[in-house]
Amino acid sequence: MSTDTTDLPAFPLARQCPYQPAAGYQELQGEAPIRKVRLFDGKPTWLVTGYEQARALLADQRVSSDRGNPNFPNFAPAVAILRRARASAPSVLIGTDAPEHGRQRRMVIPSFAVRRIAALKPGIQRIVDARLDAMEEHGGPIDLVASYALPIPSMVICELLGVPYADHEFFEEKSRLRLDEERGPAAFMELREYLDNLIKAKQANPGDGLLDDLIAEQTKQGRLDREELVAFAIVLLIAGHDTTANVITLGTAALLENPEQLAALRADPELIPAAVEELLRYVSLVSALPRVAKEDIEIGGEVIRAGDSMMIGLASANYSADFVARPDDLDIHRASRHHVAFGYGIHQCLGQNLARAELEIAFRSLLSRFPELRLAKPVDQLEIRAGFIAGVVDLPVSF
Repeated sequence: MSTDTTDLPAFPLARQCPYQPAAGYQELQGEAPIRKVRLFDGKPTWLVTGYEQARALLADQRVSSDRGNPNFPNFAPAVAILRRARASAPSVLIGTDAPEHGRQRRMVIPSFAVRRIAALKPGIQRIVDARLDAMEEHGGPIDLVASYALPIPSMVICELLGVPYADHEFFEEKSRLRLDEERGPAAFMELREYLDNLIKAKQANPGDGLLDDLIAEQTKQGRLDREELVAFAIVLLIAGHDTTANVITLGTAALLENPEQLAALRADPELIPAAVEELLRYVSLVSALPRVAKEDIEIGGEVIRAGDSMMIGLASANYSADFVARPDDLDIHRASRHHVAFGYGIHQCLGQNLARAELEIAFRSLLSRFPELRLAKPVDQLEIRAGFIAGVVDLPVSF
């Protein structure tokens, strides 16, 4: 790949609307489904914006997720800093390729199977109902992030993993700060130390969470050392609460800003599962996934050379006219389950069944309990969270 990036568009692009991806990605997509862009450090990378091309590359074994590859793209300064800080830590799941990825995934996938998640639904409902009771007792206006969207997935993932929810303020803050340029490395190391100590305690006094299961079934059998288990815990804890919380928050804002869609959903709650899929597509939390080519790949009229880095655009793919008609419109009636909000291929989100269950229960219950739910602050006044995963600092609502 040429190193002359003077005339290349800068990547990533900032959102103007909290619950929709930056419009500039669609403009780039209109020029070509694959094109070169410039990262913050001046390095070029391929940006993949086409739906078919994104899915093809996400499933291509010639495309690597190995964060240890020197050509792996750093899409933000904080990411480069964090990558250096955790260089000695083992890679798990999202940072590994086959066959290692398959070995690791098989260790945890039973805990996220459809039957296992179905058994968790009554507990999720109890958590949601308790949060709604607290909101009702407090009265509006109230911040939906702090009172509802964040506590629900935090409580659920804590229960699933066996992490004390009493420590939620600590791990939520460290998770949020891990991509801060100044405080990120320290936050990551503090989170790592916390989970390392938790795992040591579990080794001495086992509990009944997924981490305890991994200790008993994998670590004690010599298939998973503690360093790797800590890395598992970090990935599962962060992914298990942050993204789902942001979909609840931004999805609620999007529905309240689209009253016809909201009215249709209230009129027919059976549309909730389809609405969740459409909201996942519509808010598209993760703009793109970083990858690097292991071999030459000819696709979309371009040749991605071995060693070239790429950013596979999930948000732009979800907004491709080749995928859905009128992509800028929120339409809860459309069949958009084949979106790439959860990724695609072997790295497709491990917790997607859990996320869907939480989102369906959270939206159904919120809209049922508060038929007069409304925004207490205009969308254009919301503070968009800095970082590569979309979100807002708070979402004041009244009811």
